Parts: sequence; C-alpha cells; structure tokens
Amino acid sequence: MSDALTEKKPAKGFDASGNEIDLSEFEESYYKPGQVQDDLEQVYNKSLEGIEEGEVVEGKILRINEREVIVDVNFKSEGIIPISEFKNVQDFKPGDKIDVFLEQVEDSEGQIILSKSRADFLKVWDRIYKSYEDQETVEGRLVRRIKGGVVVDLFGVDAFLPGSQIDLRQIPDMDAIIGQSFKFRVIKVNKARRNIVVSRRVILEEDRSAMREKILVELEKGQVREGTVKNITDFGAFIDLGGVDGLLHITDMSWGRVNHPSEIVAIGDKLNIKVLDFNENKERISLGLKQLTEHPWKGIEEKYPEGSRVLGKIVSITDYGAFMELEKGIEGLIHISEMSWTQHIKHPSKIVGIGDIVEAVVLKIDKDNQKISLGFKQLEPDPWEKVPAEFPIGTIIKGKVRNIAAFGAFIELKEGVDGLIHISDMSWTKKINHPGEMLKKGDTVEVKVLDIDQEKRRISLGIKQLTDDPWEDLAKDFSVGTEIAECEVARILDRGIIVNLTSDLEGFIPLNQLGQDVNHPSRIYKVGDKTPAKVIEFDLEGRKIVLSVSEYFKDKDENLLKEYLDKFPVKPAAEVKPAKGKGKKSEEGGEESAEEGTEETAEADESSKPQADESPEASE
Repeated sequence: MSDALTEKKPAKGFDASGNEIDLSEFEESYYKPGQVQDDLEQVYNKSLEGIEEGEVVEGKILRINEREVIVDVNFKSEGIIPISEFKNVQDFKPGDKIDVFLEQVEDSEGQIILSKSRADFLKVWDRIYKSYEDQETVEGRLVRRIKGGVVVDLFGVDAFLPGSQIDLRQIPDMDAIIGQSFKFRVIKVNKARRNIVVSRRVILEEDRSAMREKILVELEKGQVREGTVKNITDFGAFIDLGGVDGLLHITDMSWGRVNHPSEIVAIGDKLNIKVLDFNENKERISLGLKQLTEHPWKGIEEKYPEGSRVLGKIVSITDYGAFMELEKGIEGLIHISEMSWTQHIKHPSKIVGIGDIVEAVVLKIDKDNQKISLGFKQLEPDPWEKVPAEFPIGTIIKGKVRNIAAFGAFIELKEGVDGLIHISDMSWTKKINHPGEMLKKGDTVEVKVLDIDQEKRRISLGIKQLTDDPWEDLAKDFSVGTEIAECEVARILDRGIIVNLTSDLEGFIPLNQLGQDVNHPSRIYKVGDKTPAKVIEFDLEGRKIVLSVSEYFKDKDENLLKEYLDKFPVKPAAEVKPAKGKGKKSEEGGEESAEEGTEETAEADESSKPQADESPEASE
C-alpha cells in the first residue's frame, strides 16, 4: 500500500491552444524563485562586455529594406542604419559582416544607434590625416556635383572639392568630368565635423611651375611648339605652352582676313604654334600660326598676271570700292571707278554685296606693298574706244536728254556715252537762266558735236550751232538809231530793264535812259508792259544791244511824250512791292550780266562748264 501511495501520478497541464498534455516528462526545475531573472541578467551583462559607445564594432546585416539596413551587433536589440549611408547598397546582402560605429547604446525607444559612414571615416582617418600632414598626393573619384563644387570619394569617404580647386581655369562642362579619377592634395581636415577638403589645382600648379622652368630654358625664336587655347579676346588668343602663356595676335592667325579670333580657334583647341618673339624675361611671348605656312604673295605675278581674269569673293565694302579675296591672304581692290564704263555708281554696294562670288580683271600688282588693283568694267569693251570715229567733230546727231542740271543738259548719244550741252550753247540770242526753259528730261533733241576729249571722256554738244550766228544780220536790223515802237518788259533789275526785241532777242535799257528820274525801274514798269525805245549801242563782239527811252522821245512831239508819261507815271515808293531776297539776287546777278550783254563772255562760258564726266545723277 505504501508502494501504491508512493507511485508517481502523471502531471496534467495544458498547451497554448488549451489542449491537455502530460507534464511528467519535463524535469522538475531546480531554480529557486528569482534565480532565472538573475541568471538572464548575468548572460546579458556578459554579452555587453567590450561594447562601449564611440567605438567601431563588427556587426552582421540581418535585413535590408527600402529605407534602412538592420544590423546585429550581439546586443539586446538590433541596430538600424539609414540606407543613405551605404554608397552601393546593392553590393551588400543579409549575413555580410560590416564595421559600424556605436553612437548610442540605447535611445528612448531602446534601440541601438549605429553609423556606417562614421565607421568608414574613422577607419581611414589616420591615413587621410597623415596625407594632410605630409602633403602627400592621394587619388579620388569625382562622385557628384553639389553647390560650390564636387563630392570626391576618397578612400570610401566623402571629401569636398571646391569649384575653384578643380583646375587651373574654369571647367566649361562640369558634368563631363563626374565619374573620373584624379590625384588630389588634402588641404583642410576637421575630424569632429568629418570635414575633408581636397584640391587638384595645387598639384596642377606645381606641375605647371616645373614645366614653366623647363620651357623657359628651352624657349627659342622660331621654335614650333604645341599649345592649348586658354582664352580668346577681340585682339587674339592666349595659348598655354605648358606652364607659360603666349599671345597669338589676330594678325598672326591667318594670311587671310580674320574678323574675330573665334573664327580660327576655340578654347581648348590644341595646335602647333610658332614662337615669333619674346622679351628679355620671357614674360611676353608672341606666337604665330600663319607663319607655319608659306607666304601667299610669293610668286604672285605668276599666279595672277596683269590682264588675267580671276574669280573671288567680296569680303569688304567701303565708300571707295570693294575688296575681293582671291585666296586666303590675297585680296584685291575693285575701285568704284573701275566698276562700270557706263554707270555713275554712287556706292559700291549698289553693284556687289559681301559674300558675292564675282569675276574681275587684274589691272596692276604692287608686290612690295601687297596691293592688287582689279576691275569689273574691263570685262566688257570700252564704249569710248570708237567715239571719235562714231561722232567726229561737226557731226549732227539726235540724242535723248538723260538729265538736266543748272549748268546744262546731258544727252545720251549711245549706251554708256553722254555728251553735255552747256547752257551757253543753247541759243545765240536768248538769255537762258536754266536749261529747263528749253529742254525736258526724256526729250529727243538734235545736237552738233563741238569737241571730244577721249582721255577725259568728255563730249561737248551744242544746239545753237545747228544754225548760223545771227549777230551779223542783227547788226543791220538793230543798228544804232533804230527805233522800236514796242519793247516788252521781260525782267526788272536794279540798274534797268530787260526787254524782248523779238521772240528770242533781248536788249537792255539802263535806269538813266528810262526818261524819268527814279531810283528803281519798278516805280514805272511791271513785267509785260510795252515801251518804245531807240538803239543807242550795238556791241557785236560782246553780243549786246543797249536802248534808250529818252533818246526815242528826244525828237518827238511833246504830246507823245506827255501821253507816254501819263501812261507810265512814277509810283510812290510805298506802293511798289520790294523784290524778295532770293529773286532779287537772282535777277540782279543774272541781268547785270545782261546789261553787259545778252550772252555770257567766252571766259565765263568756259569757267561755268562742268566736267563732261560729272555725274548727271549727282546734279539732280
């Protein structure tokens, strides 16, 4: 019975789902109350041995999600690192071991705070600081652009490369160098702020200085060296010869015309260049590009003999002509006077424009002064060559009035050949104040060739010469003493009046021969009045007729004189309108010469005649 009493009965229990289970198979616990908690704390504390804040520890990646990387560092909780601290997170996977920096053992939520970037920084800090102290060259890769410069991957940590420290000169396209590796110098460090500043420029300056010393020793006039275009200005380009800059002036870029250096070179171009000159200290170096090729004017006479036809491009236009480029470095001038046989050209731009490809004739070459004279008109025959044979002196021909000027009329005899009828050659007897009184533009008129100057391209024409000089016969019709019953007042002058004796013959009555004592003829007459007069002077040589009213009435009945005086009484000066300034001056100037004769003197004729090649258009 005692055995039955001592027999162990099965222990009953329940699992998490409420099902009854036998607990007898589990050994009886030998832990005292509270002992389990104490033991767990001991195990936990033991696991923390060697882990302190501010240290780099090894951890194992457990999981990776879109924002974080969860790392186990054998702590009671897992550590979290932002995914942004992993430069190439795709290179990591769960189970990988990494070094992390323990920033805080436990935050307010009981999580451990870790940092991979700080761990990376501390791992390479000593190496970076040593490079800084010893000014050693380190290699890094440009990662991305940021404000003010570029981020550089230096031993796996980020360093800052200021924009001014990237190169010796400004980089035109910063994005083009991202991803490239260069050598740098650490110029500033701050461990607490994890700040590292690097420079590439200091290395380039050192290299440049070394190259400069070498180049200055080697530099000689006439050398051909390779250079890089560093900067471009309006007057030339600065070329980096490798530590030393030289100036390639715009005039030394090409034998041809260069409007701006950018037409020849661009920043960054590498080119061979010739050393032309430098000062004593070799601080100012003159370079040349065109000097690498032969001078284009060499053998110019053989390439472009006088009289040959050439093809070229118009590159410049001035008031006096157009410059035509035959080839690079060789230009010729087409003077405005060599553009047309027949046209009077006011400006070369009326004939050609910049960029036009045209043909011309070589007229003259001045090799010493590097000048070539060219002509357009020589492409066609000179219309004046046959003028003396076509229009011999004395020929009567019809022509068209091309233009009328104050001194005469230009008559087109044939295309490109004009002659001039001077105003003095329009009438034997009539005083013509303006050619427009007789001719109009476009009229066809018959003329006589008076003179030809082929060298000066002048033809003198006349209308009055188509008839005989009438003055020999007029000497009979208007001899001294001849009385004219009615002379029509044509013009009134200060010193007398001009009267029409016939439709194309004028005479002059002086103020003191008007038969009345007045200070101006306008107090007696007006234009259109008709008065009797008597010829008192006939000057055949001077071609003038002077008349007198006083002499006409001298032997006449007194009643006739009284009737005349009643018809032409002297008006008060206040009733007479004074002549306007311009008209008065014109009348006085023109008609005082008529007092001396109805025609100008021969000398006056010649002095007032313009050059026959004077532009009709210019006188319009």
